[in-house]
Amino acid sequence: MDSIKIEDVDLYELLGIHITATESEIKSSYRKKALKCHPDKNPDDPKAAETFHQLSKALEILTDVSAKAAYDRVLKAKAAAKLRHKELDSKRQKLKEDLERRERYAAFENASSPLTDEQKLAAEVIRLRKEGSQLLQEEQKRMREEILRSRRNLNEPYWDSSLNRIKIKWKADKNDPTNGGYDETTLQKILKKYGDIVTLIVSGKRNGSALVEFSSKEASDMAIQLEKGLPGNPITLKLINNEPIFKSKQEYGEPNLISDRDYESLVLRRMRQAAERQELIKEMMKEENK
Repeated sequence: MDSIKIEDVDLYELLGIHITATESEIKSSYRKKALKCHPDKNPDDPKAAETFHQLSKALEILTDVSAKAAYDRVLKAKAAAKLRHKELDSKRQKLKEDLERRERYAAFENASSPLTDEQKLAAEVIRLRKEGSQLLQEEQKRMREEILRSRRNLNEPYWDSSLNRIKIKWKADKNDPTNGGYDETTLQKILKKYGDIVTLIVSGKRNGSALVEFSSKEASDMAIQLEKGLPGNPITLKLINNEPIFKSKQEYGEPNLISDRDYESLVLRRMRQAAERQELIKEMMKEENK
């Protein structure tokens, strides 16, 4: 942004916020946009560094009380001037701009003349460049740490409940309408104390059989080790694959830094995958019961 005049850029539009935004809202918008275009995340995009630099300048100015006030005055003055001279034809507008340019040059030459709003803004930008912005440095450090942390997390073991299904067995006569005292509601009440249940399917054709998926390894382990079921008719739980299976988040294409819109898409995708998984388990149990 050094090659572009600050007064020619709408910093609020750049950050996607209103001029009345609070400092907290300014920081929040900066973090979302800066994370998406951070050079470390976009090594093949030559414009990423420039965009990131522009966002950093916007944060630097809009979170400094004095610089923001100077910028707002220039922005409001430009908006008012645009409104006033909206109907001027191109020739009259050019003459007006030439006159204003000459007046600015004259003001610079005369040290005793009061500074214009644009000159005050330029002085604030120079001050910030000399002093450095502690806030900007802290935000950029925080962002680098978040990116590094998210990259490390991609290699951590990932528990996929669909790869760690548990088969549940109990005694039940073929023609027993009570299915040995167990149905989906009963099993839900018995098992939910160990943790969130992703899917639970009770066989519709063969009594004494069900499948369950827990959202975490801890819940799965505790249920297998501790749960005995109803006193008069105990249950046994066993992993279908005998041993827990882990994969990394990277293998699943798990996003580590996502926008609000990406997050909504991820939630919808996971809901769809959960429904598809439940249908798949039903089909598996039908095959097993043939």
